[in-house]
Amino acid sequence: MRETKVLTRYKAWADDLFLSALSFLPDTELTAPRPIVFGSLIRTLNHAYQMDHVWKCHLLGKPHGLTTRNPQDCPGLAELIVNQRCIDEWYVNYADTIAESELEEVVEFEFIGGGTGQMSRRDILMHVVNHTTYHRGHAAGILYQLGVSPPTTDFPVFLQERDKAT
Repeated sequence: MRETKVLTRYKAWADDLFLSALSFLPDTELTAPRPIVFGSLIRTLNHAYQMDHVWKCHLLGKPHGLTTRNPQDCPGLAELIVNQRCIDEWYVNYADTIAESELEEVVEFEFIGGGTGQMSRRDILMHVVNHTTYHRGHAAGILYQLGVSPPTTDFPVFLQERDKAT
């Protein structure tokens, strides 16, 4: 299976596992100010979702409508879980249906903070997976500070669980 298919499935699995594990936390812990760039646990995870949206729009050649990487509007956890599952499903379907030759196509885009960039579709998909992993790590750090053990979302664990299911 092509790496983009495996990695988008891994991302969907890890996002779902991690976000679902937060459902027992009170909103006060999700929204409490934290010494982290996005200000709170929920805003950190919303940033990851919003950037998934931005990169999806870049892949589709559509405007994303964001002017900041940390939008003021931040949904509650239930809405964020639904949004994240939906966009993760989109990425899985995109990776499943894109032709190998299309993965090498270069996409030009504008960064939210200014400036232009270009990346292959393959590199965008790799970045989306990596970016979310990075911010799940931030969120896991917050959970440890709260005395809560986050779920294990390591790639080898995903592969092991996937192999057991087949």
